[in-house]
Amino acid sequence: MRDLFAAARDACGSVDLVIANAGIIQVAPVESLDAADFDDAMRSIFHAALHTSLEALPHLKESASGGRLALISSVGGLLGVPHLVPYACAKSAVGTLAEGLRAEMSGTEVSVTAVYPGLMRTGSHLHAMFGGAQRQEYGWFSTVASTPLVSMSARRAAERIVRATVRRRARLVLTPRRARRRPGARDRPGDHHPAQRARGPPAAPRTRPSQRHARGQGHRPAAGAGGADRPAGRERAERTSRRRIQRTGPGHPRRVNPALVAGGPEKLGDMPERRPRGVRE
Repeated sequence: MRDLFAAARDACGSVDLVIANAGIIQVAPVESLDAADFDDAMRSIFHAALHTSLEALPHLKESASGGRLALISSVGGLLGVPHLVPYACAKSAVGTLAEGLRAEMSGTEVSVTAVYPGLMRTGSHLHAMFGGAQRQEYGWFSTVASTPLVSMSARRAAERIVRATVRRRARLVLTPRRARRRPGARDRPGDHHPAQRARGPPAAPRTRPSQRHARGQGHRPAAGAGGADRPAGRERAERTSRRRIQRTGPGHPRRVNPALVAGGPEKLGDMPERRPRGVRE
């Protein structure tokens, strides 16, 4: 490791950015594992990140632009996934190492980013070690590790890791989700989920009555006696006012809007004059 960094410094002039990711994965229940399996995971995952960090930090401190270090942990190190316990323990140690180093490097120009990827479509099920009921263990792990809905493409993950490291983010958690559509982007074959394609083309957007009338669609109110069209809202208001008069009578003028009644307020009968509140006779 020391010779590798020395060669990189001699070839490039300085070491400015380092991303450390290495390890193995064992898929098995705890009953079929022993302490040696946990030791293997710690040596391959945690010790690899530890040795890389210890050798990289002196070079990163000498970087003119400020060194950047990223250590790849896992979402399994945050949650503790069953049947992946050795892997989760080692990845958890890597995350703790990254966050501890960031705190210690806070007074320098070096930044440390802790990365927690979820399931990745990198073909890990082809290189994993399976224990216990190996056929069943391989079945569930290969399914979730290669399904787009629950796993993430390696290319997209790599782009986000590099971007977060360059921007000196403290933590990055990668989870599978649908990419955001850019304005003006066109649909391509296979962009939509099969269940969405089965429903056919999307329905036309619903419009309000005022929009339908403006576009010449939908029902238009009939012409009045004078030959002019009346707004439908005005007609409904007049009918409502008439029904209220018949139901309540002229003794309840507060529930009637005389201005909306056909013929004016003279047809409402003798209404008592309303007196402002707080005024006594």
